[in-house]
Amino acid sequence: MNQLALCSRARDRARLARQLAAAVFFIGLCILCEATTAADDRYNVLFIVADDMNTELGCYGHEEVKTPSLDRLCSMGMRFDTAYCQAPLCNPSRVSFLSGLRPDRTGVYTLSEPTRRRLKDAVMLPQCFKQHGYYTVQSGKIFHTGEGFEDPASWDVLLPEFGKQPLGSAILQYKDPPGPVKHCTDWAVLQMADEDMPDGIVARRAVTFMREAVHEQRPFFLGVGFRRPHAPFAVPKKYFDLYPAETTSLPPAAPPGYAESILPAALNYDWGPRPLMQEEQRELRAAYFACNTFVDAQVNVLWQAMDDLDLWESTIVVFLGDHGYHLGDHGGFWHKQSLFEESCRVPLIIYVPEMRDAGGTCSQIVELVDLYPTLTELCGLTAPVELDGVSLRPLLNGEDLRVKPGAFTTASRSESRADSSKVAGFLGRSVRTQRWRYTEWDGGKRGRELYDHHSDPQELHNVADQPTNKAVVAELRAMLEDGRFAAE
Repeated sequence: MNQLALCSRARDRARLARQLAAAVFFIGLCILCEATTAADDRYNVLFIVADDMNTELGCYGHEEVKTPSLDRLCSMGMRFDTAYCQAPLCNPSRVSFLSGLRPDRTGVYTLSEPTRRRLKDAVMLPQCFKQHGYYTVQSGKIFHTGEGFEDPASWDVLLPEFGKQPLGSAILQYKDPPGPVKHCTDWAVLQMADEDMPDGIVARRAVTFMREAVHEQRPFFLGVGFRRPHAPFAVPKKYFDLYPAETTSLPPAAPPGYAESILPAALNYDWGPRPLMQEEQRELRAAYFACNTFVDAQVNVLWQAMDDLDLWESTIVVFLGDHGYHLGDHGGFWHKQSLFEESCRVPLIIYVPEMRDAGGTCSQIVELVDLYPTLTELCGLTAPVELDGVSLRPLLNGEDLRVKPGAFTTASRSESRADSSKVAGFLGRSVRTQRWRYTEWDGGKRGRELYDHHSDPQELHNVADQPTNKAVVAELRAMLEDGRFAAE
């Protein structure tokens, strides 16, 4: 073979190699573009948690309380009318819904137990998103606050809660009525701008990171945690001005002798030195309502950023309270940590772009533990298989079905009631179905309660010992013993 032929073959081989390299490059480019497109198409998640917020909100039909921003979210998303926490206390509730596990599996029942007491290598909800390439940011209180409670493994950026107490120099008016023993019921009118309040700073920092993620074209999981309406009920004066104490509603009255009929274990805190006067109750409720409207205003800061950045078509929004809250009901209950409806039921609103039942309400029983599997499914992520909740996607799609027969809530108790938030000497367990609430204290050793929501929605008449309810008690007790629900 002459030299010319050899050169020709060499050129052919080189041309073939170049063509092959170009084809490989093109295929690789297509794969990269497809992956980039898939990443860009993933939903963002804006996950908003309010501390100690109950359902006495305008968006839940309590027209006295002004919540225009949450009203807007309800008009776009779905309001869950019977959503329940798994523990009526900040730390155990948050560990539960952020891990997707019930308290009996997390081992966290009080404010004293670290987040990962048992969980060790468990993948938390934001951590799951982080592992799937999301930019994860915590602004404010998402996990409980403090060393051993925050979860750095879950976040790319962690900006914890701060400023629990108001600045003394900003207080225009302050009162501290004699509420439950060893628990605060104080409130304060402040001379401060929203943007200088801790929750105002939390919202505006969140917007900064939202803009950063959009600029860098990164899908984000943004946790925004507001301190209010947690006591002390301290917000700027303009919010107090919306709720004159003299016109603020009072809680429903309990029947005579009700306080003496409550099981000792069911009482969340020791009664105060005296019952609060009506004026004091109105002031406390007005202060709490002012805090809710203040939080709603900070939520609007997030909505404005969502509008400006055109994020509504690409972002799932979740708004929830970590547990409920008593406001003088049940004959003078305040705060949380009971197993009554007011302490267990929470606000929960979910918005998904192009959802089928936008603006709808859902009356099906759901739990906060359901948020983990719901969000991972909606975003196409692989979730840990051991999650205790179920996906709410069918309900968000407007399907009329029951995803679970009931909701569980667990509360800790100590022999000294004042220590119940820190020491779990024994537990109360409650199950809420569409009709009933059934509760056992210390496995029934310290009493049991049964309330019929068809005839007694305020849970004022314990009918657990009525012979006609024997079969109901047996059925609900079996549900408690089972300890977990699966989708039906």
